[in-house]
Amino acid sequence: MKKNHNVDYSSRSESFENWFQTPLGRSLLADQRGFLDRRLEKLTGARQLQVGVSHRLPLANGTDFSQKIMTSPKCFSGTPDGVVVCDADELPFSGDSMDLVVLHHTADFSPYPHQVLREAARVLRGDGSIALIGFNPVSIWGLRRLISRHHGGPWGGRFLFRGRMEDWLHLLDFQVETSMTRFFRLPLQRSGRKTSGRLDKRMSGYGFLPVGAYYCILAKKRVCARIPRRNVWRQSKVMGLSGTGTVSAARGCQPQNLNHPED
Repeated sequence: MKKNHNVDYSSRSESFENWFQTPLGRSLLADQRGFLDRRLEKLTGARQLQVGVSHRLPLANGTDFSQKIMTSPKCFSGTPDGVVVCDADELPFSGDSMDLVVLHHTADFSPYPHQVLREAARVLRGDGSIALIGFNPVSIWGLRRLISRHHGGPWGGRFLFRGRMEDWLHLLDFQVETSMTRFFRLPLQRSGRKTSGRLDKRMSGYGFLPVGAYYCILAKKRVCARIPRRNVWRQSKVMGLSGTGTVSAARGCQPQNLNHPED
């Protein structure tokens, strides 16, 4: 997939991260966190990886994994331990090293959305799980994006079709287990919070309706699936895993070597 050089997804993802500080953004994030906590609470394993627009938006906190890793697209001063600075389409992790990968609007704000899924598939172990969240174009939010005159907040994202994402997952040898849309509030900051909240709560049991603001796809990687390691990675850019620590592996950054105990 060719990169669209006319779109600065880096600045758009920063605007999107800031949007989560608004009342509507906080409500959306709370809904996503609650949904994933309920759906993934029984998963256990060695490593959980979240790849998104920011490490400051953690999800799936209720899971029982020995190590939880998050990525950040940019280097920040004071980046906490356990955060890896890298690009979503070039993850500096060995293949078959993760038990759960959470993609939080990652494809929405990446110049290479298909490669984002390929990388997630590559680092997942056989029978590992993926949770993919993205904005739904077949919704009032999708209509708002089409008529919006600016590209701040969520309106700068791609809004990829859920069916396309499912097709890509099938091609990567995933079995889709859950696919639904959620969050039925109007895409307005002053849309009447109490009324919108009641409507959203009432509609939350109808995830089969294709008109929610975002979709969540939960899929499992088939045991036989193998994603070939791409030759573009130098051996020094693929790091070992078992501990924490901030690692820089984005384009133009030199990764640090991690010396960790064996699993």
